[in-house]
Amino acid sequence: MHIKHPLGALIRTVATATAIALTFLPFATMTANAQAASAQAAGTEGAYANVNGINLYYQVHGTGKPLVLLHGGLGVIEMFGPSISGLAEGRQVIAVDLQGHGRTADIDRPLSLEFMADDIAALLEHLDIGRADIMGYSMGGGVALQVAVRHPQLVDRLVLVSAPARSNAFYPELIAQQAMVNAEAAEMMKGTPMYTSYMSLAPRPEDFPRLLDKIGSVMKKPYDYSEQLASVKAPTLLVAADADMFPPSHAVEMFELLGGGRRDGGWDGSGMTPHRLAILPGLTHYNIAESPALLEVAVRFLDGGA
Repeated sequence: MHIKHPLGALIRTVATATAIALTFLPFATMTANAQAASAQAAGTEGAYANVNGINLYYQVHGTGKPLVLLHGGLGVIEMFGPSISGLAEGRQVIAVDLQGHGRTADIDRPLSLEFMADDIAALLEHLDIGRADIMGYSMGGGVALQVAVRHPQLVDRLVLVSAPARSNAFYPELIAQQAMVNAEAAEMMKGTPMYTSYMSLAPRPEDFPRLLDKIGSVMKKPYDYSEQLASVKAPTLLVAADADMFPPSHAVEMFELLGGGRRDGGWDGSGMTPHRLAILPGLTHYNIAESPALLEVAVRFLDGGA
C-alpha cells in the first residue's frame, strides 16, 4: 500500500504495534529483581538446554508428573503469574522461554510453531522425560498443538488456551492490527511493559526489533490447523475467554473438530469424548493466563477429572 504521509503512517504503526504487543504480553510489569524474587520464592530451578541449535531456557517448579508450560508471543514464563505455583502443586511444571523470548536468545531460523514444537520435543529428550502433559497459551498454544501433532508419542494430555485453530477466526480489526507489527516500532515502544521485560531478561537486548519483525511475520501468515487439531488423539482441553480475541463460536468449532458437542453425554457420561471445552466468563485474552478460573479447570482436567 502506498503511504503518502510517512510520519502519520509511523504513528499509526507504533500505536497498532504497541496494542498488538500488549495483546500478546498481558503479564504485570515486574522488574527483573521482582521476577528473580518470585522465582526464588517458588523454589525455581532455572537452566539452559542446548537443543536443535538453540540454548533454550527453562524453569522447573514442583515435583510429580511433568507438565510443559508455554507462554504467548512476546511473553515470558512469568506471564502465567500465580498459576505456575498452583499448577506445581502435585506436578512438575517445566516452564519454557521459547525461541527469541525472555532468556532464550534468538537463532538464525524463522520463528515457527513447528520449529518451536521440535525444540520442546528435544527438551523432553534432554530431560529424559518420555511423556508429559503440554499446556500452552496463545502462541504457546499453537506450539503445544504442534507438539501433539508432530510428536504424539510424547503427549499425555493437551491444554490449549486462547489459541484459535484458524488465523481468520480473529476479529477483523485484530487481523488488521497484526499486519502492522514490525521492527520499525521498536524505538517507539521503549518504556512499554514488553520492552522493559525484554531489556531486563534477554541475553541480547539489541534483538528486540528482530523479534518484532519475526512475530509480525508469523501474524501476517494465514494458517488453518483445523485438520491437524482433528487428528489429535491425546485428551485435550480447549479454553477460551468469553471476551477473547475470537468469538466463543470458534472455540465450539474447535471442540466439534475433536468430536465433542455432537451428541448427548448421557446420564452416565458414556456419550462424552475424552476432550473438554471451557469458556471462562468475565475474562479476556489479556488476563486469562493468570486467572484462578483457568487454574481450576486446567488442574481438574490434568488430574483426570471432568
